[in-house]
Amino acid sequence: MNARTEISAVGDGKVQGTIWGVGLGPGDPELMSVRADRLLRGASHVAYFRKAGRAGQARRIVEGMLPEGVVEIAMEYPVTTEIPLTDPRYNEILSRFYAECTKRLREVSDAGHEVLVLAEGDPFFYGSFMHLYTRLRDVAPVRVVPAITGMTAAWAATEAPITWGDDVLSTLMGTLPEDVLVAQMRNADALVIMKIGRNIDKIRRALQRAGRYDAAWLVEYAAMPDQTVQRLSEAEGRITPYFSIIIVHGQGRRP
Repeated sequence: MNARTEISAVGDGKVQGTIWGVGLGPGDPELMSVRADRLLRGASHVAYFRKAGRAGQARRIVEGMLPEGVVEIAMEYPVTTEIPLTDPRYNEILSRFYAECTKRLREVSDAGHEVLVLAEGDPFFYGSFMHLYTRLRDVAPVRVVPAITGMTAAWAATEAPITWGDDVLSTLMGTLPEDVLVAQMRNADALVIMKIGRNIDKIRRALQRAGRYDAAWLVEYAAMPDQTVQRLSEAEGRITPYFSIIIVHGQGRRP
């Protein structure tokens, strides 16, 4: 069946439109897939996450690509960093938010319209779309368009291979406890560290304890116009922006 005409029957002879999780890649529109580009240029409805009062990175990436008259659905996070992840209210608030977003998208689908949910990076890699997918997959037709991840763009920006031979790559979240970070950093050959933000000092300490600090690179805004690349040790005292990734390259077996 053609990707643009997939529908699902519901009661009373009605049909549901497909809800697409469309990966946009790391930020440069030229790194988007051909399928994502085609879907965007023919879209009737698009939805995207953003912080209240902001345009949103996903919407910024597709600027100039959407057809005239497209219906836009902005899903504004009720919290971002205002409440600690360990606070029980955090999950409660976000759970209600995702339930509300699911309801809005299902209404569009039940009306017979396709809707594209724009996702930075890949939809199934630490993204908000996953929380919609698990709520929608049993009640509406849902498809996913994979994409280049932010970490792929980050290690490409360092101009060095991330893994060699039998190297083990570990993707770590800066939100993890310091002792857990240290243990994982010691066990893996190559590292990608995400969700840095306010966790930067903890991450620095963990890298130092694991003996990996001097090999770490900080990439900010990978594949975006204001991309920067430097050794983490040269960025002491810096407050890292949201779109930041730390890379430690593997040095494994090679011919």
